[in-house]
Amino acid sequence: MTCYAFAGLRPVVSPDAFVHPDAVLIGDVIVGAGCYVAPLACLRGDFGRIVLEPGSNVQDTCVMHGFPGSDTVVEEDGHVGHGAVLHGCRIGRNALIGMNAVIMDGALIGESSIVAACAFVKSGMQVPPQSLVAGLPARVIRPLGADEVDWKRNGTSCYQTLARVSLATLEACEPLTAVEAGRKRIELFSAVTLQAMRREGES
Repeated sequence: MTCYAFAGLRPVVSPDAFVHPDAVLIGDVIVGAGCYVAPLACLRGDFGRIVLEPGSNVQDTCVMHGFPGSDTVVEEDGHVGHGAVLHGCRIGRNALIGMNAVIMDGALIGESSIVAACAFVKSGMQVPPQSLVAGLPARVIRPLGADEVDWKRNGTSCYQTLARVSLATLEACEPLTAVEAGRKRIELFSAVTLQAMRREGES
């Protein structure tokens, strides 16, 4: 990882968290046990504190930042999709933030809620637990079913496995110049889209 001390504060990373070498951590950043921080994520704790609680993940090109004196927090088992921006907000335990969503200052995403891709959650919005949120600006669409919450948990479990496997096996290498015969596939994870899960349930 690219890691910078700022104003005397150094980032803190649990030994069993995985932070990709191309992620950037600055200043007052705390990454808990079993977390996964993907390539090109930027956790910038120069104004306010940035906290990833145990088992959470922040995916590629995400940005976490906040105003002076604020905390930007992803609670335990939180899941932040590619390209999301979190600014001075709190993501509740086991909640999912969809790709390219923006969560603004003082917003609270309730436990086990899902914020849809590309949603814009306004400053101060309070999302009840186990809710689906979508739109520009975002609004609560409906409660989530138990099957949807289970689907989310499975996806987060894949990222927790990814953190462990990355710690054990990720290494820089030179690419091959041709595809080898019988090239194997990675078969460490089991996840499907929400739509595919629903189709399976209907069949």
